[in-house]
Amino acid sequence: MDTKDQHGRTRSHRSHPTSQPTREGAPKSPHRRRLLLAAGAGAGALALTAGLASPLNPAPQQAEAKADGKKTLTVAVAQSVDSLSPFLAQRLLSTSIHRLTYEYLTNYDAKDNHAIPGFATKWEPSADKLTWTYTIRDNSKWSDGKKATAEDAAWTFNKVMSKEGTATANSGFVANFKKVTAPSPTKLVVELKKPQATMAALDVPIVPKHVWEKVDDVSKYNNDDSFPIVGNGPFILTDYKTDQYVKLKANKDFWRGAPKFDELVFKTYKDQDAAVAALKKGEVSFVAGQPALTPAQASELKGTENVKVNEGPGRRFFALATNPGAQTRDRKKFGDGHKALLDKRVRQALFLSVDREALVDKVFQGQAVEGEGYIPPRFSEYAWKPSADQKLSYDPKKAAQLLDEAGYKKNGDGKRVGKDGKPLDFRILCHATDPNDKAVGKYLKEWWGDLGIGLKVNCLDDVSVPWYAGEYDLAFDGWSVNPDPDFVLGIHSCAALPVKAKESAATDNFICDKKYDELYNKQLAEYDPAKRAETVKEMQSWLYDSGYMNILAYPNAVEAYRTDQIKSITTMPTAAGNIYGQDGYWSWWSAVPADGKSSSKDGSSTGVIIGIAAAAVVLVGGGVLFALRRRSTAEDRE
Repeated sequence: MDTKDQHGRTRSHRSHPTSQPTREGAPKSPHRRRLLLAAGAGAGALALTAGLASPLNPAPQQAEAKADGKKTLTVAVAQSVDSLSPFLAQRLLSTSIHRLTYEYLTNYDAKDNHAIPGFATKWEPSADKLTWTYTIRDNSKWSDGKKATAEDAAWTFNKVMSKEGTATANSGFVANFKKVTAPSPTKLVVELKKPQATMAALDVPIVPKHVWEKVDDVSKYNNDDSFPIVGNGPFILTDYKTDQYVKLKANKDFWRGAPKFDELVFKTYKDQDAAVAALKKGEVSFVAGQPALTPAQASELKGTENVKVNEGPGRRFFALATNPGAQTRDRKKFGDGHKALLDKRVRQALFLSVDREALVDKVFQGQAVEGEGYIPPRFSEYAWKPSADQKLSYDPKKAAQLLDEAGYKKNGDGKRVGKDGKPLDFRILCHATDPNDKAVGKYLKEWWGDLGIGLKVNCLDDVSVPWYAGEYDLAFDGWSVNPDPDFVLGIHSCAALPVKAKESAATDNFICDKKYDELYNKQLAEYDPAKRAETVKEMQSWLYDSGYMNILAYPNAVEAYRTDQIKSITTMPTAAGNIYGQDGYWSWWSAVPADGKSSSKDGSSTGVIIGIAAAAVVLVGGGVLFALRRRSTAEDRE
């Protein structure tokens, strides 16, 4: 769960969770879930890679050099696209592309994340907060020339609300919707079953009705059979080759203004060192790693001419997730998760034997913050820390005691065995392209081995198949968290479980608990920001105590770009934040081409750049100012 990212787990989930999360693909499904392991959110660094891969360009080229004079920004990415359909995509890369090609009702200010106009210019609730009216801008048009209206938004939301397999990615946003209508081209009305605090944070891409209503089965359509793809965002998707590249061109008619680069290319690199080498040669403009650069790579690039390294607090988390028993929404069990992990004492014993401080020091080499709550500290309003007597600090002796109490005692060979005499051996899903997964896996084998527990680190290019099938015991997980935490909290609700066994679904790790669901519904219906934040923290406390999710670290966003190709680019937050994997399109939309003559030997930076002026929108009902919003990802998920 790479991002991971909705998904995105990076994973994609990891993102997707988380999230990168981001999980990688689902079993042969057109809407494979994105697990963005490294992309979760704290380090919500979206590894966007521009440029085309070596199979297409055997000879090195300067990323921006074009015979026709076009300026191209090439972003090196490690994640694959799970789907180009806004109804199905969950990985961080995929959802990031949708942010560039489709408008959402609202956007988020790059400076401080507050909600600002997007496809809607304003929004206001009725007195009872059960009816929301959005004024849709009259100066947005689709890339095929047709006017974009409220009818497109109403059709999109109704399609997600339908029972047609179209809610894979965004079901949580509309689960509480009763009715959506478009009384006029500039008015959208959403009627709710009960109050919903995320009405200024509906991260649902609006699609053109006149194009999508012709699709026979939206649940199986990946939106990749005809280019260019019709959209109304700052970029237009013009070409795509699986695991090679995604090409986009600037939308010269975008209402906020056209991007400065003529073309944006996300180029796939499965080897992170190869992506870094491509940046040094000038073959790509930007690299964010997997999803962040390793300390060694960042150090190397800081001494490279014409390269600037950007480092800031990340928006994703890096975690260990346990399989609590895969199940469908009607509680039918499937998969082969280890039964020992159904015991809370065993789960907590595993986490008590993980030295988070050592991992931050030795694996991340200081480019991360030790993990605690589910929401990264970057989002201070919702961030949570366990109390002193609640914290599961590194304590192998206490871990051994819990295992003894659970009935898993050491035999004469020092191996933990159950009452059935079988050894206590676990499997953990690992992203083959993520160096952090592999490095942490080695420490876990050592630490858990000292306890008498065996561990097999199963590194795969695509962890989605065993993940969706419930055929794992533990997994490296991670999600890119949005300013509004609703999405990453919702993936642990019972409603997120799959309808059928092994199907892709919004769930992260099949968690389903009555108490957690009560808290989730409570925060969703709470309009008072302070009261809602308290409930969100209570949910994190429950997750922490359950032992289902062990947040190991909040990685920094560590990325780099060529100053002889990119003159300036916006980070989010603008003061010190990330470029890749933003909650919006600010970085790539704002990027200014360089004249090719710059020379920067000082490669360190905390983020640059262009400020974005955007008006805050005050909701007319209780005077509530909404700065709400969801994951970009799911990668993160990934």
